[in-house]
Amino acid sequence: MTDADVDGAHIRTLLLTFFYRHFPELVNRGHIYIAQPPLYSIKIGKEIKYAYNDEEKDAIIAEITKNKPVLKETKKKKEEVEGENVTGEEGEGDSTAESIVIGGVKINIQRYKGLGEMNPEQLWETTMDPSRRLMKQVTVEDAELANETFEILMGEDVEQRKKFIQTNARSVSNLDI
Repeated sequence: MTDADVDGAHIRTLLLTFFYRHFPELVNRGHIYIAQPPLYSIKIGKEIKYAYNDEEKDAIIAEITKNKPVLKETKKKKEEVEGENVTGEEGEGDSTAESIVIGGVKINIQRYKGLGEMNPEQLWETTMDPSRRLMKQVTVEDAELANETFEILMGEDVEQRKKFIQTNARSVSNLDI
């Protein structure tokens, strides 16, 4: 289980490479799974929906906002109060939270920066509960691709890394800085 963002994908690549190189039988026998935590929570009234990528978030919001005017949009910002970070409502993370009002209904959208931003109940509900969690079984092909990617980006061949970056730099659409 890693964060749902780009940093989490990097860590997942490292973990898959580790298992592929040092414990190949775990991969070959299908014993490695990837937990899929959400990237966003979307709270409408008391109902919470989770989105696992930007496209899902946009689809949920589009469905909610269908034929309804957006009346107001605000961004929550982190505030300092007596040396502590205050972020608004409990469990809503930090400066990545956003609220919009549509047809008189307030919608809170939170982008999780990582698993540590979820309270224990959210983590259980979205990622740990066997009846609701999303798990992806790792195949040999997944592990081989992770190993190849790791070798290109972290290996000894500087020219190969440079060529990969130059070839793919213009197509990067999700860079988390």
